Amino acid sequence: MRARRIVFLLGAALLHCGGATPLLHPAQALATGDVRGAAGIAARAVVGDLGTSLSQATNAAAAAAAQSTTPSIDTTYAKGALVAATMAPDLSPVAGARVGVGSQFEGGIMYTGRGARIDLRRAFGHGTWALSVGLGLDTAFSGRQTDALAGVDNANLLGFGGDVPILAGYQSTSGLYYAWIGARVGYEHDTIQPRGEQTVPAPSQPAPTLAGDRVFVGGLLGVAMGFRHVHVALELEADYATVSGTFGGVSARVDGLSLTPASAVWWDF
Repeated sequence: MRARRIVFLLGAALLHCGGATPLLHPAQALATGDVRGAAGIAARAVVGDLGTSLSQATNAAAAAAAQSTTPSIDTTYAKGALVAATMAPDLSPVAGARVGVGSQFEGGIMYTGRGARIDLRRAFGHGTWALSVGLGLDTAFSGRQTDALAGVDNANLLGFGGDVPILAGYQSTSGLYYAWIGARVGYEHDTIQPRGEQTVPAPSQPAPTLAGDRVFVGGLLGVAMGFRHVHVALELEADYATVSGTFGGVSARVDGLSLTPASAVWWDF
């Protein structure tokens, strides 16, 4: 029965959307054999230079489309393409499950609209206060295709990366609510290779390839409230990211802030 419920939660989120991958778990690890399923929604918003670069590239693509031409790939356009591919700012469904594996270790898996993340972490302390340190590995294997940026074929995206989250948190003695605060550092490498006879951005040119690297560091806050086996969790993460790479042979680099608000419902089994 537990397995069927977890499969249902994961299957409900098989949609291609944004790229946010929140943690949505407290500092306390689950007891051995306990399982927690979660389903909800997350968003990623880029601000500062990241948002400016994406807006400038989107405007350039729209202006070129209005004139029935294709945008030229310069540094400005390459910056926007790298942000769109590596950050994938948008709404995304999230669904996952976590299980206590003993000795205050806990493992988890989460699916987003863009990829999946698996992790293992160790909690220190239990009950009211706890500290946890984890290691997550993620893969990006798709993204919502959009015509906003010509040549950025997110539906053909592949990537991999990892992150290290450190959390400190509080749990009420009755288990009615949790609160956690933490830091997170990570890296992701993404590529887009042209498919077959695709000829974007111009019919006389091959589709541009993309290779991007994103390094980020940030902090997060989360709370969860509920009763017995059901809780509602809210989390907000703020990261500073550096995105660099090439698009269509043009090298670019851009830095800036991203915000990842997320919410999910937990079911403990």
